[in-house]
Amino acid sequence: MSIDFKDRVAIVTGAGGGLGRQHALELGRRGAKVVVNDLGGSVDGSGGSTSAAEQVAEEIRAAGGEAISNGASVTDLEAVQSMVDEVMSKWGRIDILVNNAGILRDKTFSKLELDNWHAVIDVHLTGSLNTTKCIWPIMVEQQYGRIVMTTSTSGLFGNFGQANYGAAKLGLVGFMNTLRFEGAKYNVFTNSIAPIAATRMTVELPGFEDSAERLAPELVTPAVVFLCSDKAPNGRIIQAAGGRYYSADVRENVGVDLGLGASVEDIEENIETILDMSSNAGILERTPHR
Repeated sequence: MSIDFKDRVAIVTGAGGGLGRQHALELGRRGAKVVVNDLGGSVDGSGGSTSAAEQVAEEIRAAGGEAISNGASVTDLEAVQSMVDEVMSKWGRIDILVNNAGILRDKTFSKLELDNWHAVIDVHLTGSLNTTKCIWPIMVEQQYGRIVMTTSTSGLFGNFGQANYGAAKLGLVGFMNTLRFEGAKYNVFTNSIAPIAATRMTVELPGFEDSAERLAPELVTPAVVFLCSDKAPNGRIIQAAGGRYYSADVRENVGVDLGLGASVEDIEENIETILDMSSNAGILERTPHR
């Protein structure tokens, strides 16, 4: 195989089932030493058990790979740091981080309890912050790292009943967009995957009925594993659904220069040009502010 991970160490969060399990298994199959992290809770984040993570780790070992399981909650910074310390003590480096852990607590915004807002933000966004913060200095010092954030079309484009989830997922893109600049000189690349897959988190959502084969999680994994490799780009969003792989990005158009004396009426008169994102509108690629 042209892409392998011999001598690389990978941490995959939320890897006890679904997408994370497939990512961990494939990384292990391609030679990575894998940390299978999973709290083992339910879809809404309640409960916990290390059995799912250990089962995946055992699958990797049974296939001839190296793996350990870990039950730290990504929301617990001390537990995450302890996991990282354990990995460094055992293998001496961390090359890959796949931030995959997540929960769902869907409600329309009018019915959304604030506790459910914070719980989803804490797992997806702050959880990814915690793992990345603990691992970042290691990757910078070793001058190598690959980080994958798990975003979603719900964050990129919105979805009914997922204000909390969508906000967290788009927040991860903002997080990525800064890390790609700060990590580039250290060969630490950060990218995002936006998967559509039939997992226990999506099985009851509209449109996912009878989709187990068509939207199998393993059809997302090739893109994730590529983003973990030496050949990965930096700061890109890849979407994956049912064998289709495509990109999303954040763009701005040329718009119109109305000068320092612009009025509300000037905006009204030019609003179509200001909002035009068609291919002939002139699309600019944003460069970082210095």
